[in-house]
Amino acid sequence: MLELFRVCLSDTSVIKVIPRQLVIAGWTGRNRAALEEHIEELAKLGVARPKVVPMYYRVGVSLLSTEAQVQVVGRNASGEAEVVLWKHGGELLVGVGSDHTDRVVEAAGITMSKQLCPKPVSATVWPWVEVKDHWDQLVLSSTLPRTNESYQRGCVGSMVKPDDLVALFEARHGLFEDDAAMFCGTLPALGGIRYADEMTIELSDPVLGRSIRHSYAVDPLPVAEA
Repeated sequence: MLELFRVCLSDTSVIKVIPRQLVIAGWTGRNRAALEEHIEELAKLGVARPKVVPMYYRVGVSLLSTEAQVQVVGRNASGEAEVVLWKHGGELLVGVGSDHTDRVVEAAGITMSKQLCPKPVSATVWPWVEVKDHWDQLVLSSTLPRTNESYQRGCVGSMVKPDDLVALFEARHGLFEDDAAMFCGTLPALGGIRYADEMTIELSDPVLGRSIRHSYAVDPLPVAEA
Protein backbone atom coordinates (compact mmCIF):
# COMPACT_ATOMS: atom_id res chain seq x y z
CA MET A 1 0.00 0.00 0.00
CA LEU A 2 1.20 3.51 -0.83
CA GLU A 3 0.05 6.59 1.05
CA LEU A 4 -0.30 9.58 -1.27
CA PHE A 5 -1.09 13.19 -0.44
CA ARG A 6 -3.69 14.63 -2.79
CA VAL A 7 -2.85 18.34 -2.81
CA CYS A 8 -5.44 20.50 -4.52
CA LEU A 9 -6.13 24.23 -4.55
CA SER A 10 -8.65 24.01 -1.71
CA ASP A 11 -7.25 21.35 0.63
CA THR A 12 -5.00 18.35 1.15
CA SER A 13 -6.18 14.81 1.78
CA VAL A 14 -4.51 11.44 2.25
CA ILE A 15 -5.36 8.58 -0.08
CA LYS A 16 -4.24 4.99 0.33
CA VAL A 17 -3.52 3.16 -2.88
CA ILE A 18 -2.94 -0.54 -3.40
CA PRO A 19 -1.43 -0.42 -6.93
CA ARG A 20 -2.96 -2.86 -9.38
CA GLN A 21 -1.20 -1.95 -12.62
CA LEU A 22 2.05 -0.22 -13.56
CA VAL A 23 2.66 0.94 -17.11
CA ILE A 24 5.84 2.58 -18.38
CA ALA A 25 5.16 4.61 -21.53
CA GLY A 26 8.23 5.16 -23.68
CA TRP A 27 9.07 7.17 -26.77
CA THR A 28 6.32 9.68 -26.00
CA GLY A 29 7.79 12.82 -27.59
CA ARG A 30 5.49 15.03 -29.64
CA ASN A 31 8.44 16.70 -31.33
CA ARG A 32 9.89 14.21 -33.78
CA ALA A 33 13.36 15.80 -33.69
CA ALA A 34 13.52 15.60 -29.87
CA LEU A 35 12.15 12.06 -29.94
CA GLU A 36 14.80 11.06 -32.44
CA GLU A 37 17.45 12.58 -30.13
CA HIS A 38 16.29 10.34 -27.29
CA ILE A 39 16.19 7.28 -29.57
CA GLU A 40 19.76 8.02 -30.68
CA GLU A 41 20.80 8.63 -27.06
CA LEU A 42 19.68 5.12 -26.12
CA ALA A 43 20.98 3.62 -29.37
CA LYS A 44 24.49 4.59 -28.21
CA LEU A 45 23.90 2.24 -25.28
CA GLY A 46 22.84 -0.55 -27.62
CA VAL A 47 19.06 -0.13 -27.19
CA ALA A 48 17.15 -1.08 -30.34
CA ARG A 49 14.92 1.47 -32.04
CA PRO A 50 11.21 1.06 -31.20
CA LYS A 51 8.96 -0.51 -33.82
CA VAL A 52 6.11 1.85 -32.93
CA VAL A 53 5.78 4.96 -30.79
CA PRO A 54 4.74 5.37 -28.10
CA MET A 55 5.51 1.99 -26.56
CA TYR A 56 3.94 0.63 -23.37
CA TYR A 57 5.84 -1.66 -21.01
CA ARG A 58 4.09 -3.53 -18.19
CA VAL A 59 6.12 -4.12 -15.02
CA GLY A 60 5.38 -5.21 -11.47
CA VAL A 61 3.51 -2.85 -9.14
CA SER A 62 5.81 -3.87 -6.28
CA LEU A 63 8.52 -1.69 -7.86
CA LEU A 64 6.72 1.53 -6.85
CA SER A 65 8.30 3.27 -3.88
CA THR A 66 7.94 6.62 -2.12
CA GLU A 67 11.00 5.92 0.05
CA ALA A 68 14.06 8.17 0.14
CA GLN A 69 16.43 5.32 -0.75
CA VAL A 70 16.30 2.43 -3.20
CA GLN A 71 18.60 -0.54 -3.71
CA VAL A 72 19.86 -1.68 -7.08
CA VAL A 73 22.49 -4.22 -8.10
CA GLY A 74 25.73 -2.60 -9.24
CA ARG A 75 26.20 0.78 -10.87
CA ASN A 76 24.78 0.14 -14.33
CA ALA A 77 21.38 1.68 -13.58
CA SER A 78 20.31 5.31 -13.81
CA GLY A 79 17.17 7.34 -13.21
CA GLU A 80 15.16 9.69 -15.38
CA ALA A 81 12.40 12.11 -14.39
CA GLU A 82 8.89 11.35 -15.62
CA VAL A 83 5.38 12.55 -14.98
CA VAL A 84 3.44 9.79 -13.22
CA LEU A 85 -0.29 9.57 -13.85
CA TRP A 86 -2.40 7.79 -11.23
CA LYS A 87 -6.01 6.68 -11.40
CA HIS A 88 -7.80 6.40 -8.07
CA GLY A 89 -11.52 6.34 -7.43
CA GLY A 90 -12.03 7.13 -11.11
CA GLU A 91 -10.00 10.35 -10.76
CA LEU A 92 -6.75 11.05 -12.58
CA LEU A 93 -3.92 12.40 -10.44
CA VAL A 94 -0.48 13.70 -11.42
CA GLY A 95 2.81 13.16 -9.63
CA VAL A 96 6.46 12.72 -10.55
CA GLY A 97 8.70 9.66 -10.60
CA SER A 98 11.97 8.22 -11.83
CA ASP A 99 12.04 5.34 -14.28
CA HIS A 100 15.22 3.87 -12.82
CA THR A 101 16.54 1.39 -15.39
CA ASP A 102 19.48 -1.01 -15.75
CA ARG A 103 21.25 0.31 -18.85
CA VAL A 104 23.28 -2.82 -19.58
CA VAL A 105 20.25 -5.11 -19.52
CA GLU A 106 18.27 -2.49 -21.49
CA ALA A 107 20.38 -3.26 -24.55
CA ALA A 108 19.15 -6.86 -24.39
CA GLY A 109 15.52 -6.23 -23.42
CA ILE A 110 13.77 -3.02 -22.39
CA THR A 111 10.94 -4.60 -20.40
CA MET A 112 13.33 -6.76 -18.36
CA SER A 113 15.65 -3.82 -17.67
CA LYS A 114 12.77 -1.79 -16.27
CA GLN A 115 11.58 -4.67 -14.12
CA LEU A 116 14.99 -4.93 -12.44
CA CYS A 117 14.89 -1.56 -10.67
CA PRO A 118 12.61 0.16 -8.15
CA LYS A 119 10.52 3.07 -9.42
CA PRO A 120 10.75 6.03 -7.01
CA VAL A 121 7.63 8.21 -7.02
CA SER A 122 6.50 11.34 -5.20
CA ALA A 123 4.04 10.97 -2.34
CA THR A 124 2.44 14.25 -3.45
CA VAL A 125 -0.03 14.27 -6.33
CA TRP A 126 -2.27 16.91 -7.93
CA PRO A 127 -5.71 16.44 -9.48
CA TRP A 128 -5.35 16.29 -13.26
CA VAL A 129 -8.30 18.65 -13.69
CA GLU A 130 -6.32 21.44 -12.00
CA VAL A 131 -3.48 21.33 -14.52
CA LYS A 132 -4.89 19.98 -17.76
CA ASP A 133 -5.81 23.38 -19.23
CA HIS A 134 -2.27 24.74 -18.89
CA TRP A 135 -0.46 21.40 -19.04
CA ASP A 136 2.06 22.37 -21.72
CA GLN A 137 3.50 25.08 -19.46
CA LEU A 138 4.55 22.67 -16.71
CA VAL A 139 8.30 21.97 -16.38
CA LEU A 140 9.85 18.57 -15.70
CA SER A 141 13.41 18.42 -14.37
CA SER A 142 15.98 16.32 -12.58
CA THR A 143 19.20 17.24 -10.82
CA LEU A 144 22.14 15.34 -9.35
CA PRO A 145 22.53 16.81 -5.84
CA ARG A 146 26.07 15.65 -5.11
CA THR A 147 27.49 17.58 -8.07
CA ASN A 148 24.65 20.11 -8.35
CA GLU A 149 24.27 19.19 -12.03
CA SER A 150 21.12 19.77 -14.01
CA TYR A 151 20.45 16.35 -15.55
CA GLN A 152 17.19 17.01 -17.40
CA ARG A 153 14.94 20.00 -17.93
CA GLY A 154 12.10 20.87 -20.31
CA CYS A 155 8.41 21.61 -20.70
CA VAL A 156 6.13 18.60 -20.59
CA GLY A 157 4.49 20.01 -23.71
CA SER A 158 7.24 18.27 -25.66
CA MET A 159 5.58 14.94 -24.81
CA VAL A 160 2.17 13.40 -25.46
CA LYS A 161 -0.34 14.52 -22.82
CA PRO A 162 -1.04 11.94 -20.10
CA ASP A 163 -4.76 11.62 -20.86
CA ASP A 164 -3.94 11.02 -24.53
CA LEU A 165 -1.41 8.36 -23.52
CA VAL A 166 -4.11 6.62 -21.48
CA ALA A 167 -6.57 6.76 -24.38
CA LEU A 168 -4.02 5.22 -26.74
CA PHE A 169 -3.08 2.57 -24.18
CA GLU A 170 -6.72 1.57 -23.75
CA ALA A 171 -7.22 1.42 -27.51
CA ARG A 172 -4.31 -1.00 -27.84
CA HIS A 173 -4.21 -2.93 -24.58
CA GLY A 174 -7.48 -2.59 -22.67
CA LEU A 175 -8.55 -0.77 -19.55
CA PHE A 176 -6.22 1.49 -17.56
CA GLU A 177 -7.45 0.18 -14.24
CA ASP A 178 -8.41 2.01 -11.08
CA ASP A 179 -5.38 2.26 -8.76
CA ALA A 180 -3.09 2.07 -11.78
CA ALA A 181 -0.01 4.20 -12.43
CA MET A 182 1.57 5.23 -15.72
CA PHE A 183 5.00 6.74 -16.26
CA CYS A 184 4.53 9.18 -19.13
CA GLY A 185 7.93 9.49 -20.80
CA THR A 186 11.09 11.44 -20.25
CA LEU A 187 13.45 14.08 -21.63
CA PRO A 188 16.98 13.69 -23.02
CA ALA A 189 19.75 13.70 -20.41
CA LEU A 190 21.97 16.78 -20.48
CA GLY A 191 25.48 15.49 -21.03
CA GLY A 192 24.34 11.93 -21.64
CA ILE A 193 22.89 9.11 -19.55
CA ARG A 194 25.04 8.27 -16.52
CA TYR A 195 24.96 6.71 -13.07
CA ALA A 196 24.41 8.89 -10.00
CA ASP A 197 24.16 8.07 -6.29
CA GLU A 198 21.35 10.60 -5.78
CA MET A 199 18.66 12.24 -7.87
CA THR A 200 16.04 14.91 -7.32
CA ILE A 201 13.06 14.93 -9.66
CA GLU A 202 10.59 17.79 -9.91
CA LEU A 203 7.41 18.86 -11.69
CA SER A 204 6.84 22.62 -11.56
CA ASP A 205 3.65 24.53 -12.33
CA PRO A 206 4.51 28.19 -13.08
CA VAL A 207 0.85 29.10 -13.56
CA LEU A 208 -0.31 28.02 -10.08
CA GLY A 209 3.09 28.64 -8.49
CA ARG A 210 3.71 25.20 -6.99
CA SER A 211 5.86 22.15 -7.52
CA ILE A 212 6.14 18.47 -6.67
CA ARG A 213 9.61 17.26 -5.73
CA HIS A 214 11.03 13.90 -4.71
CA SER A 215 14.64 13.08 -3.85
CA TYR A 216 16.10 9.63 -3.49
CA ALA A 217 19.46 8.01 -2.91
CA VAL A 218 20.74 4.83 -4.55
CA ASP A 219 22.32 2.02 -2.54
CA PRO A 220 24.32 0.00 -5.10
CA LEU A 221 24.52 -3.62 -3.98
CA PRO A 222 27.70 -5.55 -4.73
CA VAL A 223 27.80 -7.93 -7.69
CA ALA A 224 29.03 -11.30 -6.46
CA GLU A 225 31.78 -12.86 -8.52
CA ALA A 226 31.16 -16.40 -9.79
